[in-house]
Amino acid sequence: MKKSLILLFTLLFSTFLTKAQSNLPVVGFCIAAPSVENVEEFVEFINNELAPSGINTLILRVDFNYDYKLRPELSDENPLSYNDVKSLVKVCKKNNINLIPQVNLLGHQSWENTLGKLLTVYPEFDETPHIKLPENYKWPNSDGLYCKSYCPMHPKVHEVVFDLVDEIVEVFEAKDFHAGMDEVFYLGNKNCPRCSDKDPAELFAGEVKLLSNHLKKNNIKLWIWGDRLIEGEISGIGMWEGSLNNTAKAIELIPKNVVICDWHYEKAIPTPAYFSLKGFNVISCSWRKPSVANEQVKMIQNFRNNSPSEMSDNLLGVMHTSWTSAKNFMDSYKVEKTLIQEDSREVECFKEMVKSVKKLSSKSDKF
Repeated sequence: MKKSLILLFTLLFSTFLTKAQSNLPVVGFCIAAPSVENVEEFVEFINNELAPSGINTLILRVDFNYDYKLRPELSDENPLSYNDVKSLVKVCKKNNINLIPQVNLLGHQSWENTLGKLLTVYPEFDETPHIKLPENYKWPNSDGLYCKSYCPMHPKVHEVVFDLVDEIVEVFEAKDFHAGMDEVFYLGNKNCPRCSDKDPAELFAGEVKLLSNHLKKNNIKLWIWGDRLIEGEISGIGMWEGSLNNTAKAIELIPKNVVICDWHYEKAIPTPAYFSLKGFNVISCSWRKPSVANEQVKMIQNFRNNSPSEMSDNLLGVMHTSWTSAKNFMDSYKVEKTLIQEDSREVECFKEMVKSVKKLSSKSDKF
């Protein structure tokens, strides 16, 4: 009888311990890669702030801020050098941080009234060349112009794209690559001679598959934002964090090894469960609301605790996304209140995410 009670207690204790543990595989931070003059400061920021905060995944939005050798015509002015990147790689390796480069592909090829580097150098890749960037950008507008896209059906676009991807993955010594692919509003445009009659979901899925298969040759995993895979009308999620341009069914067509970064900035919408149920690894992402970051941490942990392993293993963790410069974020991090209020809110949100993750960990440490 005594042995039976001991065995029962052991089983119950083990079950409770399993339920209490957080141990999120991913506690991430996503931000623009630093400018050349801020690399050294950012290296120290990784060492002194990000690593001690428990960040184990760092996505740097590089885009054209690198001195590309294969496609030098696409490098920004005064871009990061090979040695700059290697200093970032070194500090991340030292702190066991998975460093992931991002280059925005498909969408986000312009911003307001400024054309991005890819379409500036290769205007023939433009999905909507008939839509001109206005001198004074306003949203909404009659063209539905948010950001331009490249046409995924152009016969030469991937020669260029793959050169960028291959070089940036190699210099970052990366095992993962983030392709962006959020907020793609121009896709299968009626005026495009190549894809006007194509299903937007199939076009989107085709681009994801092409990128994933290319990366897979070198054992690199593709990460993307998740908004184009969420039906936005029936769900009420809308056109930004979800899709109203018929791309959502692409979720049934893309490879299951793609990692989904599921961003929701106003509420902790429980779509990670949806992606997990579909068989995808997923990360819940916050931006500027501390309460959302806190709820996302609790939500992911709750899903992990109460799902079968086939689903819980897909729920990787949480990530803070910053949409200011690395310099602005670091400056705001040092000072609690700043004149740049948006940046200050981002920092508060980041700190809340870190605090919430540590709170979960401290609970598990008690057992």
